[in-house]
Amino acid sequence: MAMTGRILISIALISFLPLLCNSFSPENPTDRRILVLLDDVGIKSSHSLYFKSLQNHGFELDFKLADDPKIALQRYGQYLYDALILFCPTIERFGGSVDLAGILDFVDSGHDLIIAADSAASDLIRDIATECGVDFDEDPSAMVIDHTSYSVSNTEGDHTVIASDDFIQSDVILGSQKIEAPILFQGIGHSLNPANSLVLKVLSASPSAYSANPKSILSNPPSLTGSAISLVSIMQARNNARILISGSLSVFSNRFFRSGVQKAGSSIKHEKSGNEQFFTEVSKWVFHERGHLKAVNVRHHKIGEVHEPAMYRINDDLEYSVEIYEWSGISWEAYVANDVQLQFYMMSPYVLKTLSSEQKGLYSTTFKVPDVYGVFQFKVEYDRLGYTSLHLSKQIPVRPFRHNEYERFIKVAYPYYGASFSMMAGFFIFTTVYLYNK
Repeated sequence: MAMTGRILISIALISFLPLLCNSFSPENPTDRRILVLLDDVGIKSSHSLYFKSLQNHGFELDFKLADDPKIALQRYGQYLYDALILFCPTIERFGGSVDLAGILDFVDSGHDLIIAADSAASDLIRDIATECGVDFDEDPSAMVIDHTSYSVSNTEGDHTVIASDDFIQSDVILGSQKIEAPILFQGIGHSLNPANSLVLKVLSASPSAYSANPKSILSNPPSLTGSAISLVSIMQARNNARILISGSLSVFSNRFFRSGVQKAGSSIKHEKSGNEQFFTEVSKWVFHERGHLKAVNVRHHKIGEVHEPAMYRINDDLEYSVEIYEWSGISWEAYVANDVQLQFYMMSPYVLKTLSSEQKGLYSTTFKVPDVYGVFQFKVEYDRLGYTSLHLSKQIPVRPFRHNEYERFIKVAYPYYGASFSMMAGFFIFTTVYLYNK
């Protein structure tokens, strides 16, 4: 029986091995498996254009119903997937071993997450979004309404299908190609938690928008109004896990991807909305096809030498260098920027230098060790909008001069030398005069 048990465990591990081989690797962020949880199997076909765009970029999608009793994020202590898409806004309880705590642990382990809600969002989806730094409108029947920036071709009298073009200004998140057409949106709005500085609005409502029940008359001022309403938000955690939160599931649908759009008050009619381009580009960022940095070959040494010393001496001249690369979706390419800084740090920065780049990914600088001894750190803390954070730290002690390393005669001590010799000469003259003068 024991032998049979070992054989079964071995077979299970062997079958599990391909999943580990396909999992996320910092050296190749594109090779990833994504679990897609759906409310209804019909979403797979009604949102097929979005799913196809992911598959065209090399992602392997595993579709499951959100209440499937067999779904699991990990097995034998190893995660089966590298990203999770929740297209199940009405789910009250996940099947299998997936729950709120499990999803939060999934993100805390450095994995990515996409959440799509709508006007029927369950408390479970709202709680997940709250933990990620956004708060949906508390009114379960509320939707975003805009009487000046609605979609003319989709007008339904209540102006809940809005056309928004208030994007975040970031090429690394939305790509270098400008999104010309507005985004069609129909769903609920959310606000950002002011205590969470990591959350950003990617798509905002216009100043005339508000969140309310479109089927009832307003008796009180709406809680969410104007540009404070976020339609689509992103967050990059401190462990570089990325999250996208949308207040609408329809924005990912084939209907909105293919639909033409004309914004109210504008004479320009676009044959196709900007939804497909927008979410394709944002998804590239979420799944680390863009804005993913790595630092390698961190070196420091005295100028004129090549080996890294065990310690430095005060006033030594040294050189520091690091190579930084960005993932392009296919390969690692040299990252070019002019704002990478180095700190030579002990309790506070004694030296702060901007690293110079040769446009080939190599950043370097030279400086003189301060005239203070102790245990210092070389620190590079690079946090730039849309890019993964780089936190490099290397500890090095700095010693003072040894007794036999000082100059024989120190120039700044010449006045003291002169005072000593002049006192000796004066004492000699005084003694001579006192003894021999009658």
